[in-house]
Amino acid sequence: MTNPFQNRASTLNGPATDLVPVTPHNTNDLADVALALYVETGGSLSIVTVKGETRSVTVGDLSILPVGVRRVRNNGTTATGIHAFTVS
Repeated sequence: MTNPFQNRASTLNGPATDLVPVTPHNTNDLADVALALYVETGGSLSIVTVKGETRSVTVGDLSILPVGVRRVRNNGTTATGIHAFTVS
């Protein structure tokens, strides 16, 4: 199988290289900053952005939130099936 990512530098405008399940936590950051979040079942999301701001948003089912995220907080998050788009 050929790998088109093998010799490419990771960029923010290219595709993510992985999709990682997220377990919301009030104090722990994600292992890698997310380029975006994918949410299977909609609801509220409480996130900490790359800039360090805490934000609350409501998303629908099967949503993609194209914001750099360092943490998904447990308090204030009702959405489920959250996954982080990452570049490693």
